[in-house]
This record gives sequence, structure tokens and C-alpha cells, in this order.
Amino acid sequence: MRLEEKLATLPDRPGVYLYRDAKGQALYVGKAASLRGRVRSYFQEARPRDAKTDALVRQIDDLEYIVTDNELEALMLEANLVRKHRPRYNIILRDDKHYPFLKLTTNEDFPRLLVARRVQDDGAVYYGPFYPATAMRETLRLARQLFPLRTCAIKIDGRLERPCIQYYIHRCHAPCTGWETREGYARTVRDVQAFLEGKDEDLVAKLTREMETAAAEEKFERAAALRDQIQSLNKVRERQKIISTDLVDQDVIGVVRQGGDACVELFFVRKGRLMGQEAFFFDRVAGWKDGEILSAFLRQFYGKHVTPAPEILISEEVPEAELVAEWLSGLSKRRVQLLVPQRGAKREFVAMAEANAAIALQNHLLSRENRQQLILEELQRALILPGLPNRIEGYDVSSIQGSEQVGAMVVWENGAMKKDDYKRFRIKTVAGADDFASLEEMLRRRFSKSLEQGTPLPDLVLIDGGRGQLNVGLSVLQELGLDYIPVVALAKQREEVYRGDSLEPLVLDPTSPALHTLQKIRDEAHRFAISYHKKLRTQRTIQSVLDAIPGVGPTIRTSLLKTLGSARRVRESTVAELAAVPKVTPKLAQRIFDYFHPSGAGVADSSGEPELNPQRSVNERRLGSGGGDNR
Repeated sequence: MRLEEKLATLPDRPGVYLYRDAKGQALYVGKAASLRGRVRSYFQEARPRDAKTDALVRQIDDLEYIVTDNELEALMLEANLVRKHRPRYNIILRDDKHYPFLKLTTNEDFPRLLVARRVQDDGAVYYGPFYPATAMRETLRLARQLFPLRTCAIKIDGRLERPCIQYYIHRCHAPCTGWETREGYARTVRDVQAFLEGKDEDLVAKLTREMETAAAEEKFERAAALRDQIQSLNKVRERQKIISTDLVDQDVIGVVRQGGDACVELFFVRKGRLMGQEAFFFDRVAGWKDGEILSAFLRQFYGKHVTPAPEILISEEVPEAELVAEWLSGLSKRRVQLLVPQRGAKREFVAMAEANAAIALQNHLLSRENRQQLILEELQRALILPGLPNRIEGYDVSSIQGSEQVGAMVVWENGAMKKDDYKRFRIKTVAGADDFASLEEMLRRRFSKSLEQGTPLPDLVLIDGGRGQLNVGLSVLQELGLDYIPVVALAKQREEVYRGDSLEPLVLDPTSPALHTLQKIRDEAHRFAISYHKKLRTQRTIQSVLDAIPGVGPTIRTSLLKTLGSARRVRESTVAELAAVPKVTPKLAQRIFDYFHPSGAGVADSSGEPELNPQRSVNERRLGSGGGDNR
């Protein structure tokens, strides 16, 4: 089905939709209370105009959707598909860490304290998540130092003849030998639980009473050990800033943005104490509202097995807040509130998160800009360039046994690859495998066109190759009067840099960021050239195969490739999809299908005519199966 036909048959039901471009790449995943109304709205002239949506709509070539029973299911499915496909036009949480938990195995007779990455319904008690993970490691280290829990995985029956080294360093009281009773071990477990639940004051008071009793009974070693535990607990309490006198569990979230970048700061508050915090960065968010950024963060962060607090304070109202709160409540198995405080202490907490987000974003941008500046300065110094190479163009050619000669140009600009400026060249004037002549044609065509149209010129030209390729580049630019543009070549084997003003190649430090940048551009040019060559070779193969099918001539072949978009789609299409191509009759569609599937002949009815309805509905297809040509 063509896109227009799919739009006409959309159901008026909740679900998730996925847009793809002509190459089959995922562009955007969204959810809708009504697929028909929501998806069609993108293509209506009367819709509110914005640059982001306009750019998305221009690239949409295909649509897939899945119908769900309700909006909540659609919300959950949307979060999963965004994590799976990472579409270009969705807000993506690029932090892919899984935050750890501490697991107290209360489902065992003698519980242990372990690190866990997932919360499971196994009868154990989980504490966390901890972010950053260093907070978990510090908590685990301190818990094992303060409380003599076992760390072994053996079965405890009290019959071992002698304990392990943990007993002798006072980290375990050896229940495996029977030297510690089940009741004594249970008291230690209760102390650990109080510590992990943040009930430090009660625990310190209890330990103080025990210390005083031990001192009164002249058990000075025991009193000294208790004193050390109390001092360690007090140090922990000093590090954990108390931000609320109410013993509440909260996640406090603030968002700030600068241009196309944004930062979300998360405060992890338990029992009124700030237990941890972390900053999350987003790029390419121009055109998105703060509430939409927060909504994307909530769905992607808590969708990674992170249990939300009963109260989540956020800096901006999020779209469909009630639906998001219902989903979070399902994750937590208790009621979760999404609050946007406007005044009072809770608003101060959110303001504190926003202030920290602003500082983190500024440092992030400065770090990125400083690194970029250092790379530019190092490139200028190492290659003796007249100025900073803000725009570098990389070139490579590709062929196999002299067939389908192609060239590729990639662009690195302001610290990142600029894919919108990439160009591909099909070599037209060179016969056979002549890389030098192919490179010459590509460079002449690229720079001649730039001179005619006044498009931007690079600050540095990088060619994949050695001295020979460098000389070709220098010759072309000199011929066109562009010899002021620096040209270098980077050879693969020894990673040597060839320059026009030096007979000897330059060998950069293998750890140099400048060399890494040149390698990245060179390798990207090679990848882009190879991918184009493979595409042309595949097309040539399928075209020659199509020409061998009776009834398929140049006109039908062109119509098939133009309508279905790629050679692979022709081979994988059903009879109905082939028959929908202009100029292809049902019988010819069956003949083409049978040619590519000789063992599984096409679907036909009893009269011998092809059945034209073997196509699955779009929502029955498995999202992510692809389609289109992959470069």
C-alpha cells in the first residue's frame, strides 16, 4: 500500500505510529488516542506550521502503526519503540546506563547484601536506584564495614569447623560455624535495613545505648567498635544534605535549555535527604517545549526499570500528565503524583534542581566547545594551516574490478559530521579501475559547481590515500584557482599524513585528538563511498535479473524501482504490492513473484488468477522489520 492509501484506511482507535523515510529509516514514533485523527493531522494544510514538523513531513515516505486497547498501552509501547529505533525526530535520552540497586536477600535464612541491576519479584528487599552508581558503591562499602553480614553464597547450617577470613577481619560473625545465632544475625539485618531506609537517627540512638551498656559492663572492645560505627554513620549523615523536615520520598526534576541543547537535573530525595543527583543532556531539541522534553525524559528514564518515588516534582507541566502519572503508578505499584509546585518549599526544591541544571549545561557546553577548539588548534598547528579548519571535506573513491566507479564527499563542520552536506558522485568519464582519474573527476565536478553556485568552500580538503592522491587534489585546485585551500592525504596502513609543502609524511601521535578527527572523517568517507557502490551494484544486479523475466522491459523495470523504492523491496514484495505498481498487470506481478520465489509460488485462486489480497494489514506487521534501501 502506498502512503496515501494507508492514510485513507487508518482506524479511529488508540495506537502507536512510526514514520519512515525512503531508505526505511525510522523518523518518528508517536502515540495517539485516535490514529486516524492524529496521523492525518500531519498532512493537513491547515495545521499550525513549525520548522520541525515541516522538515519531518517532507521526509515521510512510509507509515506503520500498531493498534492498542487504550492510551496507556500506547504510551508504554511508544516508550519501548523510541528506545529500540532511536528515531531522528524524537527526543532521545542518550544516557543508556542502568542504575543499580542494593538487594537485601531477606528471602534467605541468613540474608546478604548484593548489587542488583533489576528489581525482581523474588521476596528480597531492594533499595535504590542509586545515581550516580558511585553512591551505591559507597553505600555498599560502608554497610559491609559497619554491619557484619556474610558475603558468601554457601548454605548456612552452622556445621563448618572454622570460619573464613571475613571473621578474622571482623566483617562477619561466622554463622556458618554456629558461633553467631540466628537471632543475633537477625538483629544485624534489622540494623542494615534501618541504615538503608535512612533511619540513621534511630540507629545511632540504638548504637549509642549499646555502647554505653558495653562500657558500663567493661566490654571495652565492643564499646570501641560501636563508637566507630556511630562516627561513620554521623559522617554519612553530614554528607547527605537535609532539604526537607518532612520524611518524604521525592524525585525532583528541573529542566533548562540553551539553543538546541537542554539539561534535565534529577534530585533523588529519600526521607527528606538528598541521596544523589545527576544531570542528563539532550541535543537537537530546538522547537520542542520544556514540558515535552520533561515528558520524554520521564518515559525513557523510568522505563528502564527505575522505580519512581511516590511524589515527583517537575518544573513544567507535561502533556497528558494524568496518563503519565497512571503509567508511573503502574511501575511503582503505588500511587505516584506528578506535581508542578508554584510556591513554598517544594517550589524551592525545583528551583534548586533548575539552578544545578543550568550550571551543568553551561559546563557541558563549555567542555564541548573547549574540546572542539583544542582539536581545531591542534590541527592548525600540526598541519601548518593558515587558519582554523572549521569545515573539513573528506573524499574517497570506490570500485570493484573496475565496475561502478563511485566517489563520496563527507563534511565535518564545527566538531561534528554534517550529513546534510554529504555528496555522492557516479564517475562518468573514467573507464576501468583508475582511482586517480576518478578522484580527479570528482574533485573537478565538486569545486567547479561550487564556483558556479557560490556554495561554501572547505577550510581543509582530506583525501583518503597517499602522495599520489594528494598530488591529484593539489593539481585540480590549482587548475581552478583554488590552490589557497589546504589539501592533505591520510594513508591507511601507517596513518601517515601527506602535505603538499613537505616531501616527508607527518606522523601524528596515535593518541592525538587531531589524528582521531582525521581518521573519523577519512573512515566516514570510505564508508559512504562503499555504501553507494553496494547500492549501485545491487541495483545493477536486480535490473539484469528483471530484464530476464518475460514481459519486463526497461519501462516496467523503472516503474518497479521508482514505486517500491529499492531493489530489495522488489525482491521482497508480495503479489499485491507488485500488482499495485503502475503498468504492472496482475499476471505479470505473479510472474515476477514466482521468479524470485520459485519454491513457494505465489498465492492464486482456483481459477489460476493471482489472488490480489495476500497483503497483511499494516498493524499486523512487526514494527522494525525494516524495508527500503540501507546504505
